[in-house]
Amino acid sequence: MARFIPSSLLLCAALLVAACGEDAPPGSDPAKPAAFTATQVPSSQGLAPARGFADQSGGGIFATTTGGVVRLRLDGSKAALSPHPKNVATLGSVLATFRLGPHSALVETDTGLFLANQGWLIEPLWQQVLGTGIVATAQTADGAAWLAHPTGLFQIQGGTLASLKLSGQALSGITTMTAAPAEDGLPGLWFARQGKINVVVASAPGVYQVRGTDAPLTGGETVEALAGLGAGTGTAGEVWVLTSTRVLRRNAEGWTTVELPSRPQQLMAEGRFLWARSDTKLFVFDADAGTWGVAEGLPSGTPTLLAVDESGCAWVELNGQSLAVSKGAVPRVQGLHQGMLLVDDGLVLRATLPPGSTPKSVAFQVDQSEEVPAAGPDYSMGGLEADATTLKAFSFASVPPGSHTLSVVSRFEDGTEARRAVPFTYQPLTTTPSYARDIRPIHEARCAKCHTDSTNPGRPLNTYELWKANAQLINAAVRDVRMPADGPLDPQGTALINRWVSSGTLP
Repeated sequence: MARFIPSSLLLCAALLVAACGEDAPPGSDPAKPAAFTATQVPSSQGLAPARGFADQSGGGIFATTTGGVVRLRLDGSKAALSPHPKNVATLGSVLATFRLGPHSALVETDTGLFLANQGWLIEPLWQQVLGTGIVATAQTADGAAWLAHPTGLFQIQGGTLASLKLSGQALSGITTMTAAPAEDGLPGLWFARQGKINVVVASAPGVYQVRGTDAPLTGGETVEALAGLGAGTGTAGEVWVLTSTRVLRRNAEGWTTVELPSRPQQLMAEGRFLWARSDTKLFVFDADAGTWGVAEGLPSGTPTLLAVDESGCAWVELNGQSLAVSKGAVPRVQGLHQGMLLVDDGLVLRATLPPGSTPKSVAFQVDQSEEVPAAGPDYSMGGLEADATTLKAFSFASVPPGSHTLSVVSRFEDGTEARRAVPFTYQPLTTTPSYARDIRPIHEARCAKCHTDSTNPGRPLNTYELWKANAQLINAAVRDVRMPADGPLDPQGTALINRWVSSGTLP
């Protein structure tokens, strides 16, 4: 099998180092966590206390106590996940799993790296470029997927692995990394290295700049973890820093010190939720509500945070048992993920509910518009087609282009409710794509190496007829960021495939 050697990304400008500790000290933000009885979904599968991946539609991919890997559903049961039969490398002992996108993960084993997609563990073409030791992964708001490794900082770009270098030197020694806006609001990749916090921003397509930051670190204070909160509707994302002495938060107003009842040992965030583990306590911050909570009712012992997802759920290992912990029976949205670019006016959307959840009603809502009731057991926003079985697409034709939030709310007999909010951007295309002009170049650049004929790992897709026959499957896979297996398409490529499928799959 051919292997890709990492190429270097063009890096613009010198490293701009901000002096740590010379700015005015940050203000204080005392957290006042309110106790809540945690909703818990246990799994019979023993999980290793190692980094995991939580899928925002529920479930996730985790290392097991026996050195294997397991894909769990929202209810804690196992789902299919197997090495692809056409892999060259064998799957070794699993060390950890890392997030690459809303529905895809990178699995690190002692024999190399594998991409988890659609029930398969797929060997990427660049597998042998990196050894073990992945520090962190992140996906910035511009769609780029990044890997921090002891040997440097890498981007999955066009199916290959590219190394970001500064003055010809690899950015080795990164200890933690996250995606969050830079101080000027541009999409940023924050990382800690050599006692400083820096941020990478794109100054032009394929051209990146490494900047120093104004993080108010004091002498001797070290960075233990970075966590990024995504943007909400009308609200920018933000970066959080766990140091050896405190928790720092930077939003549009600047830096503050967050005063929790005790300093955490772990900090993780996805979407608009941040979780902190301090000894035996689990704290959660809801950025949209601006409130803190502390979980009660958990089994005794010290939990380990494995992964968190955009719905506000945390997966933990506790006394050898794995638990999905949340503030309530939050519904999940199938068909739309956090920050998704929506280009077509019709989309099949449904809500899925945690096990044991029996709401009195379920409804969808776009921004502050009138609620759209959804009937069980399918809870489809668009209802059902005439055959009473096929889910019907909901039309966004009346929604103006721009940033919006789709909410789904479950209401219960006792008067309580659980809500999930998903920010998205609606930008309908005005032209009709064709296979020859728009889709075939995407296939040749990103899909052909796995989807050409029966000798490749994926199903053959090397003709217009095959693309047309599999159009709905392809559209769902790229829209949900499950394909391509070696990294996500850019937003334009995803939008073109989406529009091509919805407009009639023209040749």
